[in-house]
Amino acid sequence: MSGLVEDFLAREKDGLAGLEDEIPQAFQENGNFRDQDEQHNSFSNASDRSSSTEVPEKIKKWREEQQLRLQEKDAAEEKAKEALRKQAEKELEDWYKRHEETIAKTKTLNRESAKNAEKECVAEVEEMEPGTEWERISKLCDFAQSTKASKSLKDNSRMRSIILQLKQSPLDREKA
Repeated sequence: MSGLVEDFLAREKDGLAGLEDEIPQAFQENGNFRDQDEQHNSFSNASDRSSSTEVPEKIKKWREEQQLRLQEKDAAEEKAKEALRKQAEKELEDWYKRHEETIAKTKTLNRESAKNAEKECVAEVEEMEPGTEWERISKLCDFAQSTKASKSLKDNSRMRSIILQLKQSPLDREKA
């Protein structure tokens, strides 16, 4: 197989051997087909065109006016942002005040309800009669069915039914 490759390369080398003389000198040095005079003329023509196409006075004036309008708009926007920041800070402070007040009210209500519940519990202990234990337990349990079916809460329906059954027909101490 290497013989085929060598034959191909030899044929191509022979076919391209005369092309080196035909390539102009400018291409070999600069890497393009134009000679140096043509290159110089094309560059000078480009600079002549750019100087002849100056920006008209009306466009210059419009650009200056546009720049001024943009600066005014930027300044107005900064003022509006600052006003919104101040308003947001004030609203946030007000919200924190209301939140602290709500928490304080909730704490006092919870303390009062805990004291009342403790007083009721102590009063019931004093009035305790034999056989009313399950009634007292059922009062302490919340038997209201919640409308939300939460996955995080355990199912207490069996415990609820047993406590209600014991409340209605307490166990006899003699059987146990």
